[in-house]
Amino acid sequence: MTSVKKWLAISSGLVLTASVLGACGNSNNSNNGAASPSASPAASASGSSSPAASASDSGEPLKPITLTFFDKNTGDAFNNPVAQEITKRTGVTVEIQQPTGNPAEKLNLMLASGDLPDIVLMDRSSDIVNKYIAAGALIPLNDLIDKYGPDVKEMYGDTLNKTRYTDGKNYYLSNWYGFSEGEPVFGFNIRKDLLTELAPDKAEGGQPFTADEFEALLKSFKEKYPTINGKPTIALTMDGSNMGAVTGTFKGMYGLKSYYETDGKLQYDVEDPKYREMILYMNKLYREGLIDVDWAINKKESWLQKLSSGAVFASTGAYWDLGDANNALKKDGGEKSEMYAYKVVAPGVDPAKTTYGPSSSLGWDAIGITKANKDPERTMQFINFLASEEGQYLLQWGIEGKDWDMVDGKHVPKPETLQGFKDDFTNYSKKTGIRKWTWFIKSGKGSDGTVYDMAVRYQRGEVDQMAIKNLADSAWNTDAYDNLGPQGGTPEALVAQKVSDIMNQSVTKAIIAKTEDEANAVFDKMLSDMKAAGSEKVEKIINDNYQARLALWK
Repeated sequence: MTSVKKWLAISSGLVLTASVLGACGNSNNSNNGAASPSASPAASASGSSSPAASASDSGEPLKPITLTFFDKNTGDAFNNPVAQEITKRTGVTVEIQQPTGNPAEKLNLMLASGDLPDIVLMDRSSDIVNKYIAAGALIPLNDLIDKYGPDVKEMYGDTLNKTRYTDGKNYYLSNWYGFSEGEPVFGFNIRKDLLTELAPDKAEGGQPFTADEFEALLKSFKEKYPTINGKPTIALTMDGSNMGAVTGTFKGMYGLKSYYETDGKLQYDVEDPKYREMILYMNKLYREGLIDVDWAINKKESWLQKLSSGAVFASTGAYWDLGDANNALKKDGGEKSEMYAYKVVAPGVDPAKTTYGPSSSLGWDAIGITKANKDPERTMQFINFLASEEGQYLLQWGIEGKDWDMVDGKHVPKPETLQGFKDDFTNYSKKTGIRKWTWFIKSGKGSDGTVYDMAVRYQRGEVDQMAIKNLADSAWNTDAYDNLGPQGGTPEALVAQKVSDIMNQSVTKAIIAKTEDEANAVFDKMLSDMKAAGSEKVEKIINDNYQARLALWK
């Protein structure tokens, strides 16, 4: 039996036999939790890795358990090879719960009804997290982490301090945490083959477009290509179901951040004069027929279908969100027909101070244990394994010997693994389970210097390289601005939601206004309605929380 790191912390109520410990990991051993050649699944399988082989102090065998897990990002069954390996190493089978409709609605319904899963994953920046905490639906994790989470402590480090609730306790663990320098997010994604025809001096990147140049480029495309393959063309489309990506892209070109900061105080971003300029620019593009007339009602699927058709020249959004569409374009016309991310700079903005890359080291998602969980200790042990380096490499690299090998102390993916992701990212991930279960994911690199996110960042493709070339200097850290709003369940939280609804509805109306005067009128009314709804009261809370956070992080 090989010497492999334990994943279950020994406690007075639970002691595991050596046969189980041979299959799992603990940060107390060398290599900080990274899997070593001796820790291969094949070696572990030579001994007993079944939880039934383990025992409590009374000598009774531990039985496998099933945990229900609400994951807004996936609804697939937990049965692919990586899932099976997780169960083999931990004794935990996961029953995935995910709605076919709106995840936010389902989360609110579960909270209201009390019909909660064992583990829940939700948007960390959403008010739903505070609602769950305020309602007592999530249990505090601090004692569990102290007893059963040594790898959680090591991997998360100061992130645990920064994600504490107002009472000083941790109620969730971040997902996709850790800040990676120079990683772009949003951009204007443009068909490179068509761009080479229309603006050959900009096609290879390195030089941003001015706002006027971008507008002229869209016009040139429409004039030269009114149709493609018999289909009416679209100069610029957007995923209307993801307004964060829509406004995030345009905010990037104006250097706008989460809030408008003036005289040391924070206000809603729409109160920045540059935000109005941004909306008027978008409205101008729309009125000139350069933005997809149906953009506001585009769902992700219809948006990707439009991109895949080959009749779209450009789109907003994060470059990785276009993966499926780019695969379709590549099959039809090769890599040069894919959409690559470029930078557009607004008038008076320093290209180096654009903000296309908002990134929080505190993570995109929050994962918590609910009060409905009957075995939080065992759940934390399960989480500790997944959060460890060994767990991270299993989740994101797959199974040693099958998907990757350890060569000279470093993780090396098999050529067929890299090719599988290159050929069909979505289906290959679903088939193998690699990067399918993105839980407790840490950005950056493991202790051997290899990136955790093998599928995306081990071998950067041309699309990634272009995004980095054009937009890496636009990355900025949003940590200080995250989750500053009122506590969930309070009257002020309802006011904040009303203000947010006014903003979202008004921004869309302003963009599709028939005239510039109408767009301005809509924008003016939005600011007035926000104030009438109580935006200043919310801003006071935001500023109080902001100052408290700055003091806490000193």
